[in-house]
Amino acid sequence: MAKIEFTHAETERMVTKLQSYFDRELNQELEQFDAEFLLDFFAKEMGAYYYNRGLHDARAIFEARVESIDDDIYAIEKELS
Repeated sequence: MAKIEFTHAETERMVTKLQSYFDRELNQELEQFDAEFLLDFFAKEMGAYYYNRGLHDARAIFEARVESIDDDIYAIEKELS
């Protein structure tokens, strides 16, 4: 799997969310560097779990659509006499 990378803007938004969470839920200040370090850890160590779950969900949608198309094709098949 390729390294998970985010744009600068995405990273800033995630850092802000982490800092807000730490402040609100843990009453602890999380500095910019620490928040970015934590994000890197999650991306490296946990990202594959979320990525694979997304692929699993996408595969299920794809398979359901293919099955539906297959059913539609069988429905228009002509009977042989």
